[in-house]
Amino acid sequence: MHPKDRYPVLYLQHGGGENETGWIRQGRANFILDNLIASGKAKPMIIVMANGYARRAGQPAPDLAGKGFGSPEMRKAMQDMMSAFEDDMTQALIPFIDSTYRTFKDRDHRAMAGLSMGGMQTFHVAFDHLELFSYIGGFSGALNPFTGGNNDFDTKTAYNGALADPTAFAKRVHLLWIGVGTDEPAQMKAGIEMLHRTLDKAKVEHIFYESPGTAHEWQTWRRDLNDFAPRLFRN
Repeated sequence: MHPKDRYPVLYLQHGGGENETGWIRQGRANFILDNLIASGKAKPMIIVMANGYARRAGQPAPDLAGKGFGSPEMRKAMQDMMSAFEDDMTQALIPFIDSTYRTFKDRDHRAMAGLSMGGMQTFHVAFDHLELFSYIGGFSGALNPFTGGNNDFDTKTAYNGALADPTAFAKRVHLLWIGVGTDEPAQMKAGIEMLHRTLDKAKVEHIFYESPGTAHEWQTWRRDLNDFAPRLFRN
């Protein structure tokens, strides 16, 4: 590699209860990408893994002891975290990466993907900022249940209408990728399958991948990354 070469960037997010080390310690993302790049199946790229538990400066951690998943307190905490993470990604992290490393600084060379909670964050950030991303992936996670959820998903209105015009969307977004394990928890699997069917019905171009015989686990997400990464930065 030439010392002046520039590289595309994949922002790769962890899931709930984990941190930015998960994709290396358990996901083996470094080995997966090394092998794909060495075999010529994937383009060389920079991978950035950020801690998804964002809070605004001075904002105390929410007290969620005894609060259920769908409680108003949990809903508010999740919405606050998603909003803070979006601002951190777009206003701080991406400018820092582009000013520090030899990146291509345009949307055609920038991707975002994540597993479970990180998949929700990916959809939340990337669809609201298509000026920044042209490759989008959700691994066992996509839509935010605290902002309507899979059951209320309407391609005409979701994410400020980003998907409303399938032809325009296909010209702008080079890859929309959604994956799920065949043995995932029933409600989660049904929600992601519903999203796939809704996108199909609306003629929104996307890839749908099912990992055979795996559940909400790292083997699913390793396979997801192994399928997703070779599709990046080919346009």
